[in-house]
Amino acid sequence: MPDTPPTVTAPPLPPLTAQAERLIELGVHELVRIPADELRAFAEGAGQESGDALLAVHPDRLPASALAPLLRRDDKPGFVVVDMTDVDQFAPSGVELPGTPLYLVTAPDRGDHMANWSPDEALPALTEDGRTPLLLTEGIHWLLQQPAVLDRNHCFMTIGSRLRKANGELDARTSAIWISNGTGRDGRERRGAPKVGWCWWGNRHTWLGFASAAGRTAL
Repeated sequence: MPDTPPTVTAPPLPPLTAQAERLIELGVHELVRIPADELRAFAEGAGQESGDALLAVHPDRLPASALAPLLRRDDKPGFVVVDMTDVDQFAPSGVELPGTPLYLVTAPDRGDHMANWSPDEALPALTEDGRTPLLLTEGIHWLLQQPAVLDRNHCFMTIGSRLRKANGELDARTSAIWISNGTGRDGRERRGAPKVGWCWWGNRHTWLGFASAAGRTAL
């Protein structure tokens, strides 16, 4: 196993009521066709028992391609790499989601301690620790609430989302979110922007951890 880099603590999440207002401000409720008052009521109904929880919309109701442009870093919008036109086909894999449009992701973590691990190495370690890998949409929701979580040299993969091919096998790619350097097909104007892309399942990257959560729950 590769050496373990030091862990950098991500900022705490805001209260769920504030998270709901943030999603409303971004127009997420309109994209998913949920009344703003219903979104507020869900957040208020969670009360104080939710702890360090992230408010998320089920990926079947709001895919990554619709969420990514809402991301911002240095006033630059997020984007999906041009060679990932199938981004919304990266579905939950080995992850059980609540069957509700809105749910909570508890205790998200960036997984800095697994930087320079491959997904193949990280997944069993997360499982052993009782953690569940984040979905791509959950990772985006996290950054909508806490943009500072995406930090240069401290970005993350979301290996809870995988693409299953027509023959039933899993695609060799896994989704990740990092910061564009403005090179290649990204374009210079996107330097510093949040970037949704993919990595090979067997590869290691010193600047990518593995985002995970303690669990998921619906009210």
